[in-house]
Amino acid sequence: MVSPHAPNMAFRQLRGARSAAEFAAAVRRAAREIGEQVSCDARYIGRVESGEIRCPNYAYERVFRHMFPGCEPEDMGFVPREVVRGRGARGKGSAPSDCTDQPKESDVLRRAFMTGSTAAAVAAASLGAAAPAASAVRVPRRAGDAEASAVEQAVRRIRLLDDRHGADGLYRRATRPLRLAYELLDAGTRRQSVADRLQSGAGELSLSVGWLAHDSGRFADARSHYAEALATARVAGDAALEAHAFCNTAFLARDAGRPREAVRAAQAAQGAARALSSARLLSLLALREAGGWAGLGDRTACEAALLRARTLFGRGPCGADPEWMSFFGEAELEGLEAQCRSALGDWRRAATHAQRAVDLQDAHFARNIALFTAQLAGDLARAGAPDEAAAAGERALDLLAEVRSARIRSMLAGTARLLGGRYGGEPAVASFLERRLERHAAD
Repeated sequence: MVSPHAPNMAFRQLRGARSAAEFAAAVRRAAREIGEQVSCDARYIGRVESGEIRCPNYAYERVFRHMFPGCEPEDMGFVPREVVRGRGARGKGSAPSDCTDQPKESDVLRRAFMTGSTAAAVAAASLGAAAPAASAVRVPRRAGDAEASAVEQAVRRIRLLDDRHGADGLYRRATRPLRLAYELLDAGTRRQSVADRLQSGAGELSLSVGWLAHDSGRFADARSHYAEALATARVAGDAALEAHAFCNTAFLARDAGRPREAVRAAQAAQGAARALSSARLLSLLALREAGGWAGLGDRTACEAALLRARTLFGRGPCGADPEWMSFFGEAELEGLEAQCRSALGDWRRAATHAQRAVDLQDAHFARNIALFTAQLAGDLARAGAPDEAAAAGERALDLLAEVRSARIRSMLAGTARLLGGRYGGEPAVASFLERRLERHAAD
């Protein structure tokens, strides 16, 4: 058992060689995997390891159990909950128990689900659950913590579902919580802290919904949502949200065939992000710029941006890294370079990076595994390796049983046209072409 002032050495050992900031990021990722909401940072990890937090609240406990299967809280160095919250643990006028980390946003959300409030409608819609009809949802005259938490939870839940299943089928459902979020923002609040959370949450939700439109081929809708998020960022003076909005705008411009706009948006994002002290964010934005230069055929500028991206990435993660960047690891770095090499016509180099992206990707990001496998198939086909391309294409088709993304289907359709036109008579290619047609019919 750990005294209030004794360091929690068991928890420190679980952290291992990771920094407190890196471990906090891992905790946030694990929370999203199980649909939980925690605001973990390096300070929280320090409080646990110092013994200040004797046992976690229920949300953190669920996350830690998910991260360390088979370990009980006591195995992690925590005091049993009943010791801290037992009948004799708190007397009249005592301070709140240190068995929790306030505020308990997940508990607030659970209450919101049960009361049928506007917060419940926002959160339920993001989960694809039954919610009151839009006309029946009564937006409060003043929004509070429950509503801000619901918007934040909607953002996290949409991202979790997209990572696992892709955007198709999610977009239409996600527009509803977005509409409600902006209605809550218009309702106003008595506290500036809640207003700030609603501004940021609504902007991030607009970006998440915009991404669903983007990935499902609805480019005009995506552009509108990204512009709305950018406007929200400018009104709020939120540099982090502005950088994110320009980042997504750059990605969309590249995919829509507007590479010069992609470069400008990526450079604007870097300007907004310079005050945020996140090398990983600047690395991603340099990759967005590289994608624009590759689309313009400017090899020199593209190479310079890629080098800058790798240098910044090598500085490692930190506590200032935005929560939405959980997808950006070495696998994403390799995958985005593969796309640049492909746009420049370096098919073999592109295939090498795409294979690395597939090999390094966390299993949780099923959509990205399918994406980079499809990228690999296309690069191999263009490099004159039809059998390898067909094999990669079949693996991508297997993944599409769980992932629904118009972007990935379009990539595989292009690979099929290329292989069919040149190598249609080869057995491996014929098998891939037949399976793709079957998948297309099923969709």
